[in-house]
Order: sequence, then structure tokens, then C-alpha cells
Amino acid sequence: MWIFLTLMAAFMQAWRNAFQSQLSREVNVAGVTLARFVYASPLAALYLGLLYVWQPAPWPQLWGAGGGYIVGAALMQIVATALMVKLFKLKNFAVGAGLAKSEALVAAILGTLLFGTHLSVTGWMGVLIGAMAVFLLSASGGWRQLSWPTVLLGIACGSSFALTSLWVREASLQLDLPFPHRAAWVLLLVILLQSILLLLWLLLADRPTLQALWQRPKLTLATSVSSFVGSLGWFSAMSLTAVPYVKTLGQVEVFFMMLIAFFWLKEPVKIKDVGGLLLIALAAILVLWT
Repeated sequence: MWIFLTLMAAFMQAWRNAFQSQLSREVNVAGVTLARFVYASPLAALYLGLLYVWQPAPWPQLWGAGGGYIVGAALMQIVATALMVKLFKLKNFAVGAGLAKSEALVAAILGTLLFGTHLSVTGWMGVLIGAMAVFLLSASGGWRQLSWPTVLLGIACGSSFALTSLWVREASLQLDLPFPHRAAWVLLLVILLQSILLLLWLLLADRPTLQALWQRPKLTLATSVSSFVGSLGWFSAMSLTAVPYVKTLGQVEVFFMMLIAFFWLKEPVKIKDVGGLLLIALAAILVLWT
């Protein structure tokens, strides 16, 4: 089940990144970030309601450690999404999204250090290969002309997403509910909190951005729907197994991204970029092999 959910999440996240990349050409970072959540909240509520109709379950106790993890995950995902949008502005779509995929490597490292996840020698080989791939993707003119701002921004983005994922799993484990219900509760609360915070911020400080989103309903809706389905897959899979395993398998997203970048966004993918993305895929396979 977690393998199917992860593959679904990776496919939908590739499309979400493509929609966000297009939207970022006309809307600022805060607006593109909000587009990810604004229509996802009612979809998450509908999904949770259907779960309770299908299989009644008790209501969770949301205070305590679980609530803290939910708030932390919501805030960190906002930061991660904003960094990813900035990353897309520095490189083309495939490269920017590839750098953001350092998330899987950081999740493996933090999971090992802080959450008791064990990686074998083969797993650590995958981590090192993935780190090399991040540097390859960030090199604007070869290995001698590495773009350090892009590298650091990509690592910061991946680290923020990794912390989000780890906290989402911890929040889910705190809820004494059946598998689909606890994942759905965390999904709804995280997305709802993100939507409220961003809407309040833009209402107070940047109303023209809200108007810009309103003027682009199809692209905004596509971003939200693909984000919701992707998050549903990620949150559910991470409720079933450890984050590093989910995120490393989720590296298949890089192939979806290359196809979308080439065929839909009409962006050229250089041989160097393909090599970096393939190295990330190899790293995912090695880590998952453990």
C-alpha cells in the first residue's frame, strides 16, 4: 500500500511543481505558496468526511505532542514551498525541482540521527551519491563554476521538506486512530492551518496577490488539486512506514519531472542535468534497497 501511495504522490507532485513553476512567472512567492493550499483544504475535509462515513472512528485528541508536530509541520512546509518557488526562479524547472529533492537525503540523515531509523552501508552510499547529484545539478558552468547560492537554497529547501515529513509522521503516530483516519486528520489540520495563515497574511499585507490568483483560476485550481492528491499520498504513506523509505522511493518523481519539463513546459534538459537526476534516482534505489 505505501509503495502505491508513494508512486501516486510522486506523480502528482511532479505536476504540482510544473503548475507552480508556471504560476511563479506571474505571481509572487506568497501567492504561489497559497495556491498550493487554498482549494486543498475543502478537498481534505471532504476526504476525511467520506472516511468517517465509510468507517466510523472516534475523534482524536489533538492537544499535546501531536498538536505541536502538526503546527511545526504546517509552518515548515510553508517555508519549504516558498524556498522551492525561489529555486525555480534561479534554474529551469527540472533542475530546480531536482535540487529540492535533496529532501530525501536529508530525511534519511535526520531520521537516522533523531528518529531511530537505521541505514546500512548501502544506504549511506545512496546518501553520498545523492549529495553528489545535488552539486552536479547546481553547477551552472561545470564542476569548476558551482553556483553556491543555488546549492545552499536547494539544500535549505530539501531540509525544510524533510523536517515537514518527519514531523507529519510523528504527528500521525500520536493519534490513536486507524491508519487512513490519522493520516487524513493530520493532512486536514496541516493544510487548513497553512491556508488560514497565508490568507490572513495576504489580506493584511498583499491583497493584489489574492487578486492575481483570482484572475488565474484554472492554474490555481490545478495547483491545489495536484497538491492535495500528492499530499494525501505522502501523508498516508508516511503513516505506514518510515519517512526515508517513502522519500527515497519518491525520487521516481525526477523522471516525471524530466518528461513534464521536456514535453509540456518545452524546457530543454541538458545531458548534465539528466546525469544529476539519474544519480538521484540511483541514490533512491540504494537507500530503498536497505
